[in-house]
Amino acid sequence: KQWYQRRERGLLASGGGTADQYIRFWNTLTGQPLQAVHTGSQVCNLAWSKTTQEFVSTHGYSQHQILVWKYPSLQQVVCLTGHHCRVLYLAMSPDGQSIVTGAGDETLRFWNVFNKSRLQKESRSALNLFSSIR
Repeated sequence: KQWYQRRERGLLASGGGTADQYIRFWNTLTGQPLQAVHTGSQVCNLAWSKTTQEFVSTHGYSQHQILVWKYPSLQQVVCLTGHHCRVLYLAMSPDGQSIVTGAGDETLRFWNVFNKSRLQKESRSALNLFSSIR
């Protein structure tokens, strides 16, 4: 899977399969690798947040999870679980606040991962621990 980051010209991310398990970042202007992160499972989808400096990856064998990452630090923000098979599909809502995932277990799950009101609340107070799934 591949995607371009909208905020930085020439940046490409690619996700590896069951044997590789890495998300790799590339400079498409020079062809040079920039950085990589090992995910521990097959990378099925990648999507960049429209509202934050984060991205989402979905995974197959063996974890079947959805991960939210900070960019460029590549620190994992949250791990979402609930699917019992590979998370094969990922789509983002038009407003960029929610995602929907579909898996081989024939389920769809809706996740509110980039909630704008959460971001506003968090910017007001770091003590509000119940404003999001994180």
